[in-house]
Amino acid sequence: MLVNYSDKVNELRARVEKFMDDHIYQHTRRYAELEATGQINDPDAIAFVQELRMRAKEEGLWNLFFPHLRDDEPGHGLSNLEFAPIFEIMGKVFWAPEVFNCNAPNTGNMELLHFAANEEQRQKWLRPLLEGECTSCFAMTEPDVASSDATNIQTSIVRNGDEYVINGRKWFISRAMHPDCRFAILLGKTDPNNPNRHLQQTMLVVPMDSPGLQIIRDTTVLNGHHSGGHPELLLRNVRVPVANRLGEEGHGFAVMQSRMGPGRIHYGMRAIGMAEVAMQLMTSRSKERVAFGKHLHQHGMTAQAIARSRIEIDQARLLCLNTAKTLDEVGVKAARKEIAMIKIVGSELVKNVSERAIRVHGAMGLSNQTPLAEMLTWSWVMGIGDGPNEVHLEAIAKMEVRDNDSAASVKHYLTPGS
Repeated sequence: MLVNYSDKVNELRARVEKFMDDHIYQHTRRYAELEATGQINDPDAIAFVQELRMRAKEEGLWNLFFPHLRDDEPGHGLSNLEFAPIFEIMGKVFWAPEVFNCNAPNTGNMELLHFAANEEQRQKWLRPLLEGECTSCFAMTEPDVASSDATNIQTSIVRNGDEYVINGRKWFISRAMHPDCRFAILLGKTDPNNPNRHLQQTMLVVPMDSPGLQIIRDTTVLNGHHSGGHPELLLRNVRVPVANRLGEEGHGFAVMQSRMGPGRIHYGMRAIGMAEVAMQLMTSRSKERVAFGKHLHQHGMTAQAIARSRIEIDQARLLCLNTAKTLDEVGVKAARKEIAMIKIVGSELVKNVSERAIRVHGAMGLSNQTPLAEMLTWSWVMGIGDGPNEVHLEAIAKMEVRDNDSAASVKHYLTPGS
């Protein structure tokens, strides 16, 4: 492809690829077994992940996603455009981004803290995440409302002197059960009667050991348990200092948007790596197996599956790079359409290519002998996480209609008098 990465990016890509070859791939089966047996949140069982994290940090392969680093913070300060081809490599293994401190929800939380935290808050919460001293979660989704519209949230935040008192329920709060999860960034309502629905919410940092915060149960995702879980949280009269507020009271919705843009483009970057793995597996299988006297790739349907997959992967990569460049140049708000598009394209890409690869593998594709079944299920997760694709499609359509003066543009193509 005619994409010229800088020497700096190419050098980091090579280093990340080598790290994956030397240290990550050998542990993929071990990690899958821990998930399958429910030991994935046992600190002793996952100690090897922390060891790999420290190795990656020592080698300078750390915080590669974060463009806002200061001179005294670990990382490279890569732009989104520089990070995209590197995260594609990490995305080939589901848990690899954690090793490089480039995993959600920490990535989004670090973006949010950069955007909204004052200096004291930056040192207290952002710095430990950047150093890898802890992990965090993001508490927005609730069981009683359609959280695809974040203005629906019901969790109550009431100010009482120098404290806020929180009451509510949150669920599918990814990573909240991780042994190193130190705090949640929570969205709740401080002004539920404000006529402007986007000025009702406030964002708070809530320590996970706060009295009154209880993990009710873990929640499976497509019948699977994952590192850190996706639990339901109950908050009963949880008190946090006013100093834990991020941004101004009532501006929580705007603060939240600062984390969503980079998080959604990461979906696209990671999806391309996953799709490349599925593509490699599909082509390899098609050259090994013979059916009805011909190798599988010699059958028309399989050949078409391979061809369409390559077309879709390369299209997605170009869209992802364009989105990253746009985000770097004009920011989250102005790049909303591109971000929404790559989020949708990424999830659909993984679904399409992994399903084709499963069909080429036959029964083996449905098993745990390849990552294809997990990729397919994660494509469904990606189509819902950070806002369902349907919501993003509607947003793209609104922006397209708004930005195009149809009456002025189409008159050139109509027969006079039409």
